[in-house]
Amino acid sequence: MARNTKQQAQETRNHIIDAAIERFSEHGVSKTSLADIAASAGVTRGAIYWHFKNKTDLLNEIWAQSESGMADLELEYQSKYPADPLSVMRAMLLYVLDAAATDPRRRALMEIIYHKCEFVGEMTTLQLMQQNLYLECYEKIEEVLQQCIDAKQLPENLNTRRVAVVMRGYISGIMENWLFMPESFDL
Repeated sequence: MARNTKQQAQETRNHIIDAAIERFSEHGVSKTSLADIAASAGVTRGAIYWHFKNKTDLLNEIWAQSESGMADLELEYQSKYPADPLSVMRAMLLYVLDAAATDPRRRALMEIIYHKCEFVGEMTTLQLMQQNLYLECYEKIEEVLQQCIDAKQLPENLNTRRVAVVMRGYISGIMENWLFMPESFDL
């Protein structure tokens, strides 16, 4: 019975997250209340508070889930391209773009972050989280670039920080522009 209860609680939690993604994507974060999410999920606000402290906590969980699969994906690509860090990076970047174009959930998450969330008031904690993720992303890209240098795939004098910032900015810019007008070009 306890297993069933835990499973039901996890299913309810996942259902709340799905409803939140849908509502945030349709109406924006600031225009969506926890009551709206509860109504969409078919649960009470109390059920939401059982799983999440507030709207920010719910958004943090949504974002954490979207990022959690990236480490596994990187390991998969590293085993596929064992001595080729440049191919690993290329595959990861292509995955990010392809997932935004083909996975409705990933696309909704990207729309929320890029176009439907104001980082003011209670959402400033989410902004801090995003800033930390950007810094971690720069470090991760630099790490892979250094692996490429060590593998003689890139020049030794490459400024890895500058390239990491440019790469992150390039991918973010493409993503933001495509999400704003997806019909204007193909990812």
